[in-house]
Amino acid sequence: MGRVIPRNGSGPLAMGTHHLLQDQAADLPDEDGVMFEDAIAGVESLDYEVVESFVNRENQARKGFVEQATYVALKWLLALLIGIATGLAIWFINLSVENFAGFKFSVTFAAMRFSYFLSFLVYAAFNTTLVLMSAVVVCYYAPASAGSGIPEIKGYLNGIDMPGILLARTLVGKVVGSIGSVAGGLALGKEGPLVHTGACIASLLGQGGSTKYHVSSHWVRLFKNDRDRRDLVTIGSAAGVSAAFRAPVGGVLFALEEMSSWWRPALMWRVFFASAIVAVTVRTAMGWCTHNNCGHFGSGGFIVYELVGGQEEYHFSELLPMALIGVVGGILGALYNQLTALLATWRRDVLHPRGKHVKVMEACAVALLTSLCSFCLPLLTTCTPCPDPEKFPDVECPRHDTYFGNFVSFNCASGAEYNDLATLFFNTQDDTIRNLFSTRTYHEYSPHTLLAFLVIFYTLSVVTFGIAVPAGQFVPGIMVGATYGRLVGMLVVHVSTREDIDEGTYALLGAASFLGGSMRMTVSLCVIMAEITNNLKLLPLIMLVLLVAKAVGDGFTRGFYEVHAAVKKIPLLEPHAKRFMREFTARDAVNRQVVPLSRIERVGHIVSVLQRENHHAYPVLQQLPGGEAALLGTVLRSHLISLLIARRDFHASPAEAAAEGTQRYDVTDFSKPVSSHGRDIEDVHLSPEERAMFLDLLPFVNASPYFVSEDMALNKVYSLFRHLGLRHLMVVPAPSHVSGVITRKDLLHEVLEEKVMGSQDGSRRPRIQQLMRRKRRRSENGGSEAGVARSPHVASSLLDEESDLEV
Repeated sequence: MGRVIPRNGSGPLAMGTHHLLQDQAADLPDEDGVMFEDAIAGVESLDYEVVESFVNRENQARKGFVEQATYVALKWLLALLIGIATGLAIWFINLSVENFAGFKFSVTFAAMRFSYFLSFLVYAAFNTTLVLMSAVVVCYYAPASAGSGIPEIKGYLNGIDMPGILLARTLVGKVVGSIGSVAGGLALGKEGPLVHTGACIASLLGQGGSTKYHVSSHWVRLFKNDRDRRDLVTIGSAAGVSAAFRAPVGGVLFALEEMSSWWRPALMWRVFFASAIVAVTVRTAMGWCTHNNCGHFGSGGFIVYELVGGQEEYHFSELLPMALIGVVGGILGALYNQLTALLATWRRDVLHPRGKHVKVMEACAVALLTSLCSFCLPLLTTCTPCPDPEKFPDVECPRHDTYFGNFVSFNCASGAEYNDLATLFFNTQDDTIRNLFSTRTYHEYSPHTLLAFLVIFYTLSVVTFGIAVPAGQFVPGIMVGATYGRLVGMLVVHVSTREDIDEGTYALLGAASFLGGSMRMTVSLCVIMAEITNNLKLLPLIMLVLLVAKAVGDGFTRGFYEVHAAVKKIPLLEPHAKRFMREFTARDAVNRQVVPLSRIERVGHIVSVLQRENHHAYPVLQQLPGGEAALLGTVLRSHLISLLIARRDFHASPAEAAAEGTQRYDVTDFSKPVSSHGRDIEDVHLSPEERAMFLDLLPFVNASPYFVSEDMALNKVYSLFRHLGLRHLMVVPAPSHVSGVITRKDLLHEVLEEKVMGSQDGSRRPRIQQLMRRKRRRSENGGSEAGVARSPHVASSLLDEESDLEV
């Protein structure tokens, strides 16, 4: 019947919720003096747990091998479509950015022949107009597209319901806003928003389009549940990183290390497949642009630097300055996290509540400030003579074929001079990074130029991140780190007698150190840096600076995305429980305001409970003849509302409700639209006669919910929540007796088959025997009941991996 709950002083049942099991104590106020529990009171969780109800099992029993194989095939098809769509999205964004920026620089240099003041006005007008377009789209059409989107997607994959972040208009705002903000010259990048873009594409494909814009399909209705959406969003986030850096393996590792809280082999295969498809799509699209088919966009625009000819070998004495780069990266990265968090908090509490027009004006003001710095500061520096063409025959100085790139001639009187600060400021971000990473370009930059660029761009990046435009932190982090890395490289070249030391290599290590000190990623970032440079020989050095930078940064603050998730009040469950949780038990964290329901309840009572309480899961109890309460399981609030709206299982009396069968339900009857709050109790409209009827909840109860003893250590409870992706965890008194023990060998399928087949349970043996005969027949026929030639191992492994299909 169910688990017997003995009554004791602690009550019959308690339930732990996602909201109370955070990495902070529930009774501690945050920096604003607001109770942390009150600050996240409106945040809801996602239902990742499979509802093992009678209705679900009956629904699964009706599905044969063909339906299950179709379900698996659709997942692979969606992974293919996600990869193609994300690759085309990044190609379109880069194509637009390069053409807008190229046209902007061309017109600016053309106006410079007449007047520098006129040239500045043209340059500032272009930047402000592009940023204004981005801010207007974000503020008035797609508010959820502001920022990088990675904290929101990370929270979604962590189990937090974030309404609005995966809508079609959010995707449009992300694409259009990224084009305007990046082409407008702001100190931000498009790589972070691409993670959000890939997640939106995956979500829209998984739900068959957008119902608001009347573009939807019913052929993917199987994926309209939180569990499958989580897998698709994970694939989309990995595809976004793969597209941004053309680093497919790095994208897989980024999703594994930084984004996802839940992982399994089948998901790994599809993530890897989608990332590979992204790489093929991007390369194919770039091939179409190699013959001047795309305006200013050619082979550039994507972060692939290929440090060919850089430093191949390193001496033991160089490890000290390389470790110093890691230390600087950890300090500057932690400072960057703290400054951006403080500024974001001020914007959230003081500036942005004043209205959308204030957000737009702020974005335009930052665009004007950036334009002023990037245009006027190079005018204050003196030009540098070009390198000797006899010693450096491969160097083109100044650049005559284009107006931007290495060795930019900006405000130089002689035709054999270049402006090193303009080479950094007056360029697209990708070209600036290529300039900093360039090899065999000794003394291209003076130390005071690099120092000035480091201070100014670091400040601009801090000020820019958080305005109402899509903004990523990858590219600013690479530019800041590469600047001080090249400074250290110049110092090493100056004091060393070796001739093979290259400044570009140190710039690469500096970029890795700042990203590691800010984001605190290690494995995925190491692979991404190796993939974007196509130089595997630098892997040990990159690993060194990443480890040092992460260790130093961890001593000051949390990672960049965790810090900004806290600013946005996203209650992430971190991978590990805090140390203080070892001193507490589940009894100390439970929410004791539990409202149980009986197996057969009056409809009116269910409606009143849902109107009075905001719980999202209700334990279902049944009184036994001895007076004890048997726990039958839990029923979700969303399922109860769906049943009340359907009215298909209302009965006139409790006896009739227990005797009558349950109507059949489809997979979409209990699904909630993505990025929405779903149906509410206000949508239920019942007559007094219907409220007087009865409803049997047993067929809809999750008969195997997760529950723990109230004496379990709180850190173990935390680990269950984090690793199983739970939304609710029931806490029960200490059990009165033990039924048995399950060990590892008891879960081996060979042992389990023998044990179950030898069971004396006559009601289950025919069903088990039928399943075994079907399995043997499938193996004899090559993997399918119809005799289709197919490997039985492949067929069974694929279906076993996807055996968690749910209502």
